Order: sequence, then structure tokens, then C-alpha cells
Amino acid sequence: METIRLGRTNMVVNRLGFGALPLQRAGLDEAVRILHKAVDSGVNFFDTARMYSDSETKLGAALSGMRQRVIIATKTVAKDPAGIEADLAKSLAELRTDYLDIYQVHNAKSLPRPGDGRYELLERLKRDGVIRAIGLTAHSLDIAMQAVQSGLYETVQFPFSLLASEGELALIKACETADVGFIAMKALAGGLITNIPAAFCYISRFRNVLPIWGVQSIAELDDFLALEAAPPIWDQHMEQAVAEERQALEGAFCRGCGYCLPCPQEITIPYVARLNRLLRRSPWRDYATPEWKAKMDAAKSCIQCGECAARCPYGLDPAALVAENVLDYEQFMREHGVQ
Repeated sequence: METIRLGRTNMVVNRLGFGALPLQRAGLDEAVRILHKAVDSGVNFFDTARMYSDSETKLGAALSGMRQRVIIATKTVAKDPAGIEADLAKSLAELRTDYLDIYQVHNAKSLPRPGDGRYELLERLKRDGVIRAIGLTAHSLDIAMQAVQSGLYETVQFPFSLLASEGELALIKACETADVGFIAMKALAGGLITNIPAAFCYISRFRNVLPIWGVQSIAELDDFLALEAAPPIWDQHMEQAVAEERQALEGAFCRGCGYCLPCPQEITIPYVARLNRLLRRSPWRDYATPEWKAKMDAAKSCIQCGECAARCPYGLDPAALVAENVLDYEQFMREHGVQ
């Protein structure tokens, strides 16, 4: 399996990174089976977070007996040193380890720097061997670029896919120049990119990028392992496939990051706000169920409070997207004979 050096961490990782957020949807026994197969197949990088419900617990159950074979990255959303220490203690306990390879500030809204207490704590934890490297994840291009240019962070995790803008390409180059490891989240744009070989091939062209692919089943893992074993070739046909994906997803769209939640009306915004694209890029009958109809009916309760817009890292108006998608859903189902 192809490997890369993850910036100045000097960690050598396989290019098939494992994103453990979707493991929340798998039962414990199934998650352990998936993770064991991943390691046995050569995968050695696993990314999770304290806020991913029981994801850390599942990684701990599967990987504790093979700790030296894997690199584990997790995250904290805590805003102060005490919160970070509390999160870290829980992460170490659930992951069944006494150290973390990469500890990441999760979805940073501002850059922790020396002087605010948080960064000094991270430095001390690194000196003490509790963490090996300090990282940061962001959905703001400005924050991610600040992290790279500050020299304070050894890794940066940011959304990156075949939909990349010029700004995101500049971030990749800045990481390469500064020797900062780049971890690519949302390589499938939150599930909206359906041409998996094209997504895989596009990212493979960037030699300093470690993509993490969300996996929740053996079948999904097998698909990625097959792509790694026989990588698709970048040629004019693949370039055209990428162009078609970009065209199909152009414009403002919800990436499903979930930072708009919680909604005071309990609307499942990350699903409702992009359902128009999912209906047309997935088996649509999966959404013609009484459960989905109930979700879309519930979405009509939006009170336009603006809380979701204030939290959206992409500057979208989720409430407007929700309203648009409710109307589109009802029209789509009528056109397809679903009452």
C-alpha cells in the first residue's frame, strides 16, 4: 500500500486513511470486524473525535491489542485548558491507550496560540509524551491558512475533494512548503460525490495529501481497498468524469458537516438541506419512506431563528435551503407517484 510522510510529524502513513465518524452507525462487533480487516489489509491511520459518540470506544476495542501498528488521531472541541484535559482523559480511556499520535483542535473558530492557555497545555502534553503531534481541523479556509503560516501546528485537516477551489489548492501548496501534514476530510463532499473512482484518482494526484475515507461497512472498506490495489489512471476520460461531477454539484450546497446543529425545532438540517441532490444522486426510493416524509414534514416547523446560519462554516443560509428542499421533495415525490 502506498505511503506518504505526514509533514514534519515524520509519521509514515498509508494513503488510505480511515475516517471513523461513520462507525457510529455500526454495532460494536461489526465495527471491530471492519477495523481488524482494515489493519490486516495495511491501513494504519485512523481519525476520530471525542464528539463522535462511541467511535473512540469502538477503535479502542479493536485496536488496543495492536497499538504499535496504528496511528490514531482524535480531536477536542473544548475551549479552555480544563476542558481539553477532561476530553483527553476520556479519549485515552475509550481508545485504551496512554498516548495519542495526533491531537487536534476540532473545527477551530479562532487559532489557539501561545498566551491563551490552550496551546501551552498542548505543548506540555507533547513534551510529556501524551501526544506526539499537535493538529487542527477547520472548515474556514482563513483559519486553516493561519494555522499553516503560524508554524504552531504539525497537521491541518480541511475539506478537500475534486470540488476544490483555487483557495483550497493554495492551502495544499502552503502545507507542502511549510512541511505541514495535510489531512483531507470530506473527500466525497459529505456523500454527494458519487463517482468514487474519480474522487479517489483526483486526490491521489496530490502527493502531500492524506485523504480519510469514511467507512461504516465491510463492503465500503472493500471498495476502497480495491481502488488502492488497482488505482484508477488520470487520463482524459477521468478528467472528463471529474468535470462532470463538478458541474453536477456547482453552486452553493450543504456539505452535511452538521455544525448547524442543534436545531431548536429538532430539524435534521444536514440531511434536509441537501436532499434535492441526494434524491438525484442516490437511489431515490430510499427517501420515499414514511420516516423521511415525517422528517420533511417536521422541517416545515422552522422558525427562521438564524442560529443555523450563524454556525454554518460555509456562509450558507440553512433555513432557506431547508425550505427549498421541502418544496423540491414534495414536487419530486408527486412526479414519481408517491403520496
